[in-house]
Amino acid sequence: MPEARFEPVFLRRQHFVAEITSLDEIFDFLEEWPQDKRGLAYDTLLKACRDTASGRFPLNAARENFRRFLKMSGVLAKAEGATKFEPLMSDHPIGNA
Repeated sequence: MPEARFEPVFLRRQHFVAEITSLDEIFDFLEEWPQDKRGLAYDTLLKACRDTASGRFPLNAARENFRRFLKMSGVLAKAEGATKFEPLMSDHPIGNA
């Protein structure tokens, strides 16, 4: 079964704006979230995402909870005018590599 996607949520990283469009990407983000910044909001979002993965919570509701978490954490970015980070997918070596 293909992974369900949703309207992008944008967040600020150090030098770029990242785009999150799936539940798996939210899980990846939460896994990287610093231990010392985890709290009730983090735990609630993680539970909602787990419930979504098991079919007990709607995907769009998990997306909205994630967007609110980012806003509360001060890393939510606006979509308009954002420079998105897109990994380079090239067969061409750089330099002598």
